[in-house]
Amino acid sequence: MTDGTRSADLLERARRVLPGGVNSPVRAFRAVGGTPHVIRRGAGAELEDVDGRRYVDFVMSWGPLILGHAHPEVVAAVQEAAARGLSYGAPCEAEIELGERVTAAYPGIDLVRFVSSGTEAVMSAIRLARGVTGRDLVVKFSGCYHGHVDHLLVAAGSGLVTFGQPSSAGVPAPFAGLTLVLPLDDSEALTRLFEQRGDEIAAVIIEPVPANNGLLVQRREFLTLLRELTAAHGALLLFDEVISGFRVARGGAAELSGITPDLATFGKVIGGGMPVGAFGGRRELMERLAPLGPVYQAGTLSGNPVAMTAGAKTLEILERERAWERLERLGQALEARIAPLLEAARPGARLVRVGSIFWMSLQPGEPPRAAEAIAGEAAERYRTIFHRLLERGINLAPSAYEVGFLSLAHTEEHIDRFAAALAEVLS
Repeated sequence: MTDGTRSADLLERARRVLPGGVNSPVRAFRAVGGTPHVIRRGAGAELEDVDGRRYVDFVMSWGPLILGHAHPEVVAAVQEAAARGLSYGAPCEAEIELGERVTAAYPGIDLVRFVSSGTEAVMSAIRLARGVTGRDLVVKFSGCYHGHVDHLLVAAGSGLVTFGQPSSAGVPAPFAGLTLVLPLDDSEALTRLFEQRGDEIAAVIIEPVPANNGLLVQRREFLTLLRELTAAHGALLLFDEVISGFRVARGGAAELSGITPDLATFGKVIGGGMPVGAFGGRRELMERLAPLGPVYQAGTLSGNPVAMTAGAKTLEILERERAWERLERLGQALEARIAPLLEAARPGARLVRVGSIFWMSLQPGEPPRAAEAIAGEAAERYRTIFHRLLERGINLAPSAYEVGFLSLAHTEEHIDRFAAALAEVLS
């Protein structure tokens, strides 16, 4: 927990002008209690707050910073781009380069459209799916988060297959009513839904590596069934790879699973630390977008030259450095040090990892594959662990349900510091 008066003073100022003192809810520490640390700077794998405390950072701005904070090549490229102008509202070379890198890397992507956030990417991809199919219904899975789009801010009801109910005030029930919610990892419910309503479904959206409600690793068989059912019923399969894209592999979870979606959304890594989102798919689908087709989508800051430059430079470095191999080795080192500590703890816990993404499942038994299987008491356990690690200079996400991230800037020494701190805390 941060005790410094500078952070406390700044948060008090912030609450006078920002709701809750923050611009994204989880930053307020409501899930873990205490006072957020206000950050002064980040460099490599470490953060420094305004009170001079330093932390090994495993949040990495919630995933984008796969190279670490303030990578010198990205910073230099951004500075050069900014000196040429912050925004044009016109085509620029950097968006072409980033588009070439995205389409070359991701399976089944012929064309890509850049936007300014992952939420905007998902919203636009859903609109495109509805425009292509002429259908209205969208299927999502409980435990998967797809941004704060009105019709996707829904939660499941008591049945296995339910109409979505708004999980946020301000979302009209009719909007949420166009979304059907299924549990993850339930092949029977998925099959039954398509048998009953398959010809009404425009798209099924899923995080192929669900990482917004814990790390809920899915069986390949479940994803394969999803691919088969959507294809058989004329619905589009949409992979939300905002977190997993260009992080778990060069071709994201599609490459890892060997399953090619019809559409995919991206964010985080392809922005290189700047606000960028994207969605892409086969040529015949993407050419239904304006200006070529009837599905409208636009954005004044889409393809922003500074953000495009940051993303293109990031992907260039990742490929040059064989980053995904290096990150897998680093992930293996993390697993070797952290997993035994968790498994020895009482009442038991597990480390869940996919590449450079990890999560502590703080409950006995096999890690959950569905949100409904996460034990409520795990969150209270995490609250204590989080603060004691923070006191020891280890920065994890301020929520039991958020994942951690490694970057190329992390070293085994950073992992050793994490393991030593966790051993103290668990003892």
